[in-house]
Amino acid sequence: MSETQIGFLGGTREVGRIAITVKTQKTQVLLDYGAMLDREPGFPRHIPPKEVDAILLSHSHLDHSGALPIFYMKGKIPLYTNRMTTELNQLLIADFIHLSSYYLPFEYLELKTMTNSSKFVDFDTPQQVGDIAFQFKNAGHIPGSVQPLIETQGKRILFTGDYNTTDTRLLEGAKMNYGDLDVVITESTYATEEHTKRPELEKSFTDACTDIVEHGGTALVPAFGVGRSQELMNVLSAHHFEYPVYIDGMAREVSRIMMSYPEFLKDPRSFADAVHGTNWVEGWRDRRRALKAPAVIITPAGMLKGGPAMFYISKVGKKAGNAVFLVSYQIPGTPGKELLEKGVCTIDGKMRKIKAKVRHFDFSSHCGSSELKEAVKRIGGNPKVYVVHGAEGNCEYFAKYVREELGLEAVAPRTGDTFKV
Repeated sequence: MSETQIGFLGGTREVGRIAITVKTQKTQVLLDYGAMLDREPGFPRHIPPKEVDAILLSHSHLDHSGALPIFYMKGKIPLYTNRMTTELNQLLIADFIHLSSYYLPFEYLELKTMTNSSKFVDFDTPQQVGDIAFQFKNAGHIPGSVQPLIETQGKRILFTGDYNTTDTRLLEGAKMNYGDLDVVITESTYATEEHTKRPELEKSFTDACTDIVEHGGTALVPAFGVGRSQELMNVLSAHHFEYPVYIDGMAREVSRIMMSYPEFLKDPRSFADAVHGTNWVEGWRDRRRALKAPAVIITPAGMLKGGPAMFYISKVGKKAGNAVFLVSYQIPGTPGKELLEKGVCTIDGKMRKIKAKVRHFDFSSHCGSSELKEAVKRIGGNPKVYVVHGAEGNCEYFAKYVREELGLEAVAPRTGDTFKV
């Protein structure tokens, strides 16, 4: 029996630009091909498109999908995903191209070719590319997110993608019942941090919003346009929040897309109620109106890197009666992280002290430390574990935990490493 090789092109010991190859003598598939969204876009290691037989995409976030159009300069490699992810992808990558002040090695034409090369796969539906079989399992991360489960040469390989085993308002958590596996490639974003339990977190967020609004203030909630914004609309609606809630930026279009694919949502009806109970900001007039009376404003970007949030913070940040509630992971070096640690934000090119109250609510769409550990414990067989997608030592920490506590072979690969299975 010939062997299978796994190669790591990016996303190792960092969060961003994830890209992994699974290769047999006959076939090579690529799992994700993301961008690094630091000060300038960074990409995974190059792989010649002619050597790739298919791409399997775990979900639409740019750190997993942002560099994919590179493969569509000349050819049409099949891109396996689902309908919702394709629509979200189109939105996110078009926005990435539009907003990038740096040279990107692709344009809208490549994005269009990529979209036209998509092959839609439902959950749990077996597929075959050459001698590699695979199916997609629910990842519970954002709507449409999947975990590719691959079978080839008698080996079973799981790529977790980004995943969450906890049920949220929007989604059911990943079940992780895959029987015996030979290889697990797992994320480790929160390997060293626990998340607050959902009921407690939802209550404290709703209470904090109520407190600000009842005292005449505005609560600005910078949130990722895909997943997080919709989750927060749902949370406020489920807790019968009685005051105006505005939603701005890409989150509006994403909500429209999600309404079109109710099969990816845990409770489509409660989501529809939340959407209908929210005020949609369609332009500058609406933006100014949203700031005139006490309200909650949910808007991208989640780490304050541009988007309508920058306009709002320049107004909301000046008054002590207002608040900025960060609800997303803040990558070191981003404006959101600076605001959280130093209470300052760059507005109109000047560093300014923010007078509004600043708090972080840990609405994560990833597993926390104990969920990650529990998920790996549940996996059958004696798999080799490769730990990726973790910053600040998290990959190494989690690999060490798996080796020492579970007795499995585990490594935190580096970019360019390949392993035989």
